[in-house]
Amino acid sequence: MSASSHLTPAERMRGALWGLFVGDALAMPVHWYYEVAAFQRDFGVIRDYHSPKAHHPGSIMALASTGQAGRGSQDGDVVGGIILKGKKQHWGQANRHYHQGMQAGDNTLNLLCTRVLLRTLNLTGRYDPADYLRDYVAFMTAPDSHNDTYAESFHRDFFANYARGLPPERCAGAEGHDTASIGGLVGLPPVIFAALRQGDPTTANAAALTQLRLTHRSRKLERYAQEFSALLIRLLQGPRGQIAALACAAAERLGFPATAVIERIRRQHQSDQAVIGGLLSPACYIEHSFPVVLYLAARYPDDIEAALIANTNAGGDNCHRGAVLGAILGATLGVAAIPERWIQGLTAHAALEEEIERFIARFGQECE
Repeated sequence: MSASSHLTPAERMRGALWGLFVGDALAMPVHWYYEVAAFQRDFGVIRDYHSPKAHHPGSIMALASTGQAGRGSQDGDVVGGIILKGKKQHWGQANRHYHQGMQAGDNTLNLLCTRVLLRTLNLTGRYDPADYLRDYVAFMTAPDSHNDTYAESFHRDFFANYARGLPPERCAGAEGHDTASIGGLVGLPPVIFAALRQGDPTTANAAALTQLRLTHRSRKLERYAQEFSALLIRLLQGPRGQIAALACAAAERLGFPATAVIERIRRQHQSDQAVIGGLLSPACYIEHSFPVVLYLAARYPDDIEAALIANTNAGGDNCHRGAVLGAILGATLGVAAIPERWIQGLTAHAALEEEIERFIARFGQECE
């Protein structure tokens, strides 16, 4: 029996939380590169943290609306006036990196919002969506609260509604073409773990949906969120099966034949790009991105380093895929399986350690 099968729920939580931030930071410099050759010219094969280049060959940030979700005019001032203050200047420039000015080991905005959630839970000792919305709005609207440059569509829609005077609980935007994206899943693990304190998976699943609906209105995305939640709960509640089998079963429920695909990839000695970019898109859309995560978890069930390197070097929405993959394999293998250089190399390492350990102290011990 592997050492990971003896991990306590608290140890699995710790691994999952560190995995979230490591998986995101590793991919940050090549986030939304869709031509693998392009980022290999810029970085080679990424195995460690890097700062992003100012020039992003595939950036379409200049086409994104600054007043609402999606593409459109940059006349709006949701970006610059309400959120991302001082950052609008970067949006209209061709080939500007989405994470302009960030440094090696930094986390992107969605993961910074996950840290807001961690701090809220640590302060209150319970999950209350109103608490999170209050702190999310304060964080997003404060000048210089973070150093990211880009905000996904759901953030822009939320704050367009907020600017119109809607209360925060009603600010989630209407579903658009990219609402059902994997970025919506990265803030769910702390809520799931906190709700498991009551020992009831049904409560944890319901809390995950509540959190998701604060910013995303998408029945499609909810189906994938429930699979993610169920998988994390199974991992925390003990060794009821190997992660490869659990991940393949989840993928197959979602329509992707992961077991057969992995067998073929191994038999034919193909690279992961035969799947990511071949069978599945590397883009954010959840029907592709979450099966990519499950494929990588099943392909590298005992090696979080190899899994996260493979994810990063596949391009596309690799930051958010990396965070979700890091959470799954972190919960499977524990924090000791994550390379120490990656944990120590996170820019916010000291603050993150305090936040994660406070969270474990509040919520991890009662799940033992």
